[in-house]
Amino acid sequence: MPLSPEQLAAIEEQRAQSVATRRAVAPALEEILYQAIPVLDHGIVRVIDYMGDDNAVVQAARVSYGRGTKKVSEDQGLIHYLMRHRHSTPFEMCEIKFHVKMPIFVARQWIRHRTANVNEYSARYSILDREFYIPAPEHLAAQSSSNRQGRGDVLEGAEAQRVLDLLKRDSTQVYDHYVDMLNENEAGEPIDASRPGLARELARMNLSLNFYTQWYWKIDLHNFMHFLSLRADPHAQYEIRVYADAMLDMLKRWVPLCYEAFVQHRLGAATLSKNALSVVKRRLAGEAVTQESSGMGKREWLELQALLESK
Repeated sequence: MPLSPEQLAAIEEQRAQSVATRRAVAPALEEILYQAIPVLDHGIVRVIDYMGDDNAVVQAARVSYGRGTKKVSEDQGLIHYLMRHRHSTPFEMCEIKFHVKMPIFVARQWIRHRTANVNEYSARYSILDREFYIPAPEHLAAQSSSNRQGRGDVLEGAEAQRVLDLLKRDSTQVYDHYVDMLNENEAGEPIDASRPGLARELARMNLSLNFYTQWYWKIDLHNFMHFLSLRADPHAQYEIRVYADAMLDMLKRWVPLCYEAFVQHRLGAATLSKNALSVVKRRLAGEAVTQESSGMGKREWLELQALLESK
């Protein structure tokens, strides 16, 4: 269960509050504001706050005095132009803040995006919950034979069960040892008054990377879309991709015109190198181009063929 009844009650209390404002709001995003969207087995992602909307991007681009009087179609065209030509500054005028709960190994991938403001749960100050990520059987795969950072065929039968049992047993054991070293319960009271507990900042080092952490993550729209372009990509690791997929829906609710342009010009688009573009032009002219005559390396050549032949 991603959240306890007490946490869910606190969120519902927060969602029940409403205030009047002169600021622009996104009605579709307001519908899920503060709501915890479940991800993986114990993870969540929820929007805590945001600033700006589609009009804020248009307003910044035109440097106008207020919400524009242009038609929606004109605003839409401008946003597509900005996205297509990589004029990123107007998109930086909008910001959004998330509360995310994820496995530690996902957080270590996530933090590579250094264009956000982050405040993570402190295991020096608090005790981590007994929550660890165990992959669903369909996501338990062997190492890819062709990709050093990818997955191959899904494990099946007795081998799959053996790995799952190892993961569960190891995770349970290290948490039991964590509590034993801390020598305190969730209320902070000693379990065994006859011995001291190890400092929290030291006891945590025994926990594995599948334990859950959480943080507040604030980012502007431009860098948020860059994050999504990488992490919602089919080549991204599944465990971070499912968070990106959930956040794509939040992007659509927040800035639908920007979302449409993002899908059109980033998420569903491809970038060609100079040599790759030359190959396309030569083929359109009727020339039979080979890798040897293309000026491209084998890997780039294969990637281009896969791109051109994909349905």
